[in-house]
Amino acid sequence: MTGAGLPTDLTHDHVVIDRAGLDNLISVLCAEGYRVIGPTVRDSAIVLDTLESGDQLPAGWGVDTGPGRYRLSKRADSAVFGHSAGPQSWKQYLHPSRQQLWSESKDGTFHAPPTEPVKYAFLGVRACDLAAIGILETVLSAGGKSATSLFENLFVIAANCTEPGGVCFCASMNTGPEAKTGYDLCLTERIDNDGHRFVTGVGTAEGSRILALVRPRQATDEETAEAAHAVAEAAHHMGREMPDVDLRGMLRDARDADVWEDVASRCLTCGNCTMVCPTCFCTTTEDVSDLTGDNVERWQHWSSCFDLDYSQLHGGAVRVSGESRYRQWISHKLGTWHDQFGSSGCVGCGRCIDWCPVGIDITAEAARLTGALNVEPDIDAGGH
Repeated sequence: MTGAGLPTDLTHDHVVIDRAGLDNLISVLCAEGYRVIGPTVRDSAIVLDTLESGDQLPAGWGVDTGPGRYRLSKRADSAVFGHSAGPQSWKQYLHPSRQQLWSESKDGTFHAPPTEPVKYAFLGVRACDLAAIGILETVLSAGGKSATSLFENLFVIAANCTEPGGVCFCASMNTGPEAKTGYDLCLTERIDNDGHRFVTGVGTAEGSRILALVRPRQATDEETAEAAHAVAEAAHHMGREMPDVDLRGMLRDARDADVWEDVASRCLTCGNCTMVCPTCFCTTTEDVSDLTGDNVERWQHWSSCFDLDYSQLHGGAVRVSGESRYRQWISHKLGTWHDQFGSSGCVGCGRCIDWCPVGIDITAEAARLTGALNVEPDIDAGGH
């Protein structure tokens, strides 16, 4: 990944670009051959899409979020990053929801899928999503599953969070609100009597090269200190928090807790939580042929551990109840993910809470399980 190096923080070596400079940054990236992806307003939500100019950014729009709730709201200012995570994540570009694996003609000729190399520039990546991109790279690169070229050519412009949403809990997952590494450039948006500007840090040589084309000015000590303070304060205004316990051990011991049955009585097993999650990576495959039977193709598409047939083995599903499927999801996300990939699978973005039709809250359920077991906080757990 381009952004994996030269980490900086909000204490030194920062510059400032104004609102016009941000628009210019998008133009420069396009001219350099990058496909710029960033937030924009569509279908009553802030979604990710290709940007060709700064006019497409969601200036003046925020969001109101809660369990099972997501609403656009008009802001009193013209902030472009004044919103929390939307229904989409950057996963859709790094791990497409549907992609062809191969095709074969009737004469036995095998065809590799068509490839179109893309250099992505992600604009406005929150710290939680930055952590998710790193997790996803680890997952997709494991066991021969490689998406190396996409990550190597990726240009990441992070956006530090100063206004957490109602379902955000990145601070308790140690993934935010400050982006600390893994980016090329990092922006902290500030709007006051001195104007609309972005205090900008540099994470890589490529970031420095691109930024030089925008012609920023040097940040003052006061500007960097004020930006750092705003980000630090955001950590104290999270809408949610994960219990400060050893979640792996708690979930292992809670296998037979009564909480699972109660969750299952509310859960629709629709899989929304896994679709919006920035790290869920499960897939399945299907073979399709044309009407003539002259060509067959194998396609991979997203799947979910909430699907009844996802655990199909030898003619039957292993997890037939909603209770067992929810337990599998949360146990993997917060527990056994550590054993597979060395970290938690949850980054605290809150999307699964937002987009659950019945408002199931992963932090609340973890807290209920913790209470059911009378687990004491583990100050030596080293995070979640």
